[in-house]
Amino acid sequence: MDRLNQTDKKWLPVSVKEMQQIGWEQPDVILFSGDAYVDHPAFGAAVIGRTLEAEGLKVVIVPQPNWQDDLRDFRKFGTPRLFFAVSAGNMDSMVNHYTANRRRRSDDAYTPGGKAGMRPDYAASVYTKILKELYPDVPVVLGGIEASLRRLTHYDYWQDELKPGIMAWSGADLLIYGMGEQPLRELVRLLGRGVPFASLTTLAQTVVMQSAAQPLPAHKKWITIELNSHEACLDDKLKYAANFKHIEQESNSLNAARLTQRWQEQVMIVNPPYPPVAERELDRSYDLPYTRLPHPKYRNKGPIPAYEMIKHSIILHRGCFGGCSFCTISAHQGKFISSRSVASIVREAEQVTQMDDFKGYLSDLGGPSANMYRMQGRDLELCKPCKRPSCIFPSVCSNLNTSHEALLEVYQKVDALPGMKKSFVGSGIRYDMLLNDKASEAEKQSHQRYLRELIQKHVSGRLKVAPEHTSDQVLKVMRKPSFSLFKTFKKEFERINAAAGLKQQLIPYFISSHPASGEKEMAELAVETKQLNFNLEQVQDFTPTPMTVATVIYYSGHHPYTLKPVYTARTRDEKQNQWAFFFWHQREKQEQIRKTLIKNGLEHLVPVLLEGRGDPKTQQQVKRTKKATPRSGDSSSRKQTPKGENKFSGTKNRETFKKRRK
Repeated sequence: MDRLNQTDKKWLPVSVKEMQQIGWEQPDVILFSGDAYVDHPAFGAAVIGRTLEAEGLKVVIVPQPNWQDDLRDFRKFGTPRLFFAVSAGNMDSMVNHYTANRRRRSDDAYTPGGKAGMRPDYAASVYTKILKELYPDVPVVLGGIEASLRRLTHYDYWQDELKPGIMAWSGADLLIYGMGEQPLRELVRLLGRGVPFASLTTLAQTVVMQSAAQPLPAHKKWITIELNSHEACLDDKLKYAANFKHIEQESNSLNAARLTQRWQEQVMIVNPPYPPVAERELDRSYDLPYTRLPHPKYRNKGPIPAYEMIKHSIILHRGCFGGCSFCTISAHQGKFISSRSVASIVREAEQVTQMDDFKGYLSDLGGPSANMYRMQGRDLELCKPCKRPSCIFPSVCSNLNTSHEALLEVYQKVDALPGMKKSFVGSGIRYDMLLNDKASEAEKQSHQRYLRELIQKHVSGRLKVAPEHTSDQVLKVMRKPSFSLFKTFKKEFERINAAAGLKQQLIPYFISSHPASGEKEMAELAVETKQLNFNLEQVQDFTPTPMTVATVIYYSGHHPYTLKPVYTARTRDEKQNQWAFFFWHQREKQEQIRKTLIKNGLEHLVPVLLEGRGDPKTQQQVKRTKKATPRSGDSSSRKQTPKGENKFSGTKNRETFKKRRK
């Protein structure tokens, strides 16, 4: 097979000239995106564009349109035959723009050269409003991670207020949430049959808005749950919190209900999602004719950082049943795993080996959680009525098949390809599944085989895992396993490394200021991780993002499932005091930490944490760590990488493509 290069490839048109060169007079769909156009299956605009193209439509893309001039980018293609499609991009634009301290970021990973300022705040709404002003009679279909996670009343951290569903303030005609290929294909099919756009009110996995005085669209198979109205949520934070239990459960149910919520004189109608996509359909999405390259228009504008991170990576599956309280993956991709066939994965790996710049090293064979490939309930009938937000917390479900044999087959077949020197696993793994005492003997054997294969062959010197905290109280709110399990995993990691003669690092992720975490819990985290010989580098301060349990707690002060109060750090001082404990080894942080310890009655931790006294073994370990372990802030500091695609409806990740963590 010849090497792939740009001259052999065809992109979807991004200019009128390109459209005319292929003989089109009018596009069927015009897709606006907040990201640069990268024709790769990890980028939402590419997936949606290629999906529509496969349906026989003429699709053009307007990447990162200028919303501040005479709006020529919004006018250049004229009106589409069917509809405009709008996405803010692979990330919520506010997460893309701001740090946890609400400071403006100086870069944008989805723009050539990392240049900031190429999309507006609340990009999905800004683009939609412009289109509705210019073309009021042309339907606008809204999708992507920003729209998907803002489909109902949600807390906006950046404005510090509750906002109604994005349909209310964008003016869109239809919203597709989640991974959008299935509802998009059905939308196109119905329009092709001549069904009026305005009558598409019962399309699965969509949101529509209508007058509250009208009866709800009829559907024999759906039950309907009415949520507390937006106005009721404004008046009572507990009503807002109570809503979320229904939202999360129905997002992750095989037999989901329709949700409705009033806003002023209107009602938002969230139709149930499609079932998890089947293997054949998922293969179909990944087998589309992507060039796997940025559009040539960016050739002299610098690299696109998000693309550079994932260009030689492959996504194996969608969905995540971890249910972490701070993560939006299940709200967007769903709890149930949809996996690609081995053949489809191998075909994509072969394409990667033919790329001009491929040197033999695949950067990631992963997914939202790397080791959930092909996992599901042994008896799916038991899964249908299940309301658990997580299949592995507070313990691994006895009905969940956690065998890693299918994943091992993928690794081995990819590694056997000509030109493939090594494949790495860069996505995070869930070690709690690998240390499940209640697993069957066959599963336990697969866990051990997987650990050996992973550590010996698929780690690029550093394996990143996410214990997130050391306090069992905080971990319970996070829906994460006890830190004692991380210690067990650490011992296994070191044992396998020693047996193989390897000297690899285990890199843990941690979060400060998460609900239930106080200064005392962070002090204990600092001491415990110091005793384990870690100078922490993969850390972030909790950022409330729409559609998570943790964000609901942050705003309301109560857990949505119990409605009991939960402490959360909210002031700048509280958050900075917690953040400082990650950096006990930095001289400039030590006086702040000392004062915080004394304020909390933890004077006894001062010599242990700041002076290296009280535990001679710890003191020796810390001296070695200062020489051997990279400090926080180095070039490898934790970043959110675009692991799970954010489709037009769509993302990984962890929030899933995630931005640089802080």
